[in-house]
Amino acid sequence: MCGRFTNKMTWAEIVALYRLTMNAPPHNMPPRYNICPTDPVDVVRETEGRRELVPMRWGLVPRWWSKPLKELRASTFNARVETVETKPFFRDAFRRNRCLIPASGYYEWQSTQTGKQPWYHTASDGSALTAAGLWDSWRNQETGQLLLSCTMIVTEPNAIAAEIHDRMPVLLTQEQFEPWLSGKAGVDLLKPAPDDLLQKWPVSRRVNSSKAPADDATLIEPAAAA
Repeated sequence: MCGRFTNKMTWAEIVALYRLTMNAPPHNMPPRYNICPTDPVDVVRETEGRRELVPMRWGLVPRWWSKPLKELRASTFNARVETVETKPFFRDAFRRNRCLIPASGYYEWQSTQTGKQPWYHTASDGSALTAAGLWDSWRNQETGQLLLSCTMIVTEPNAIAAEIHDRMPVLLTQEQFEPWLSGKAGVDLLKPAPDDLLQKWPVSRRVNSSKAPADDATLIEPAAAA
């Protein structure tokens, strides 16, 4: 699965890549090197023909959820492509609420004799990655507060990712943004990325902790694998 990722894109880069049409002043977007489930993440969605960047909780809460948020113990930060159309937690969002999740790279872990070894995956040419996602809105019945949340869709790995893990995020090209957001495309679009898209390297085991500082750029520096 994909349970941790990074985003060091600037506001200008995001506006240009996703052709945002929202009316908003430039945002201060500090780089983040340890984004974890339930953290707020920047998500691109399209409403009434306008693309906007919206902060959302990473871990989807479906609008029909009737219990307190703390009782939602299912792992909803990833949605498997094989069941995204049918699983109750995701099927409604798949039909109506598509999104794009900007990323600079993501981590996966390899089991070794001395413990879990993290590997950082990023684009071979240094460009941004865009994960296919879903979003939903949920209202807290106790407080009335509205919560926007999202999930990242994962699929079978390509050859590069398969050396470390049996899953990888669905990574979309710029030409695929419109059919995905509009709902014109279905699961047929959700394929493993080409083998030459990604590069990877081992990084410090400090990233094994979800409490590793999000502003620590050394988390993605190459390190010797154990």
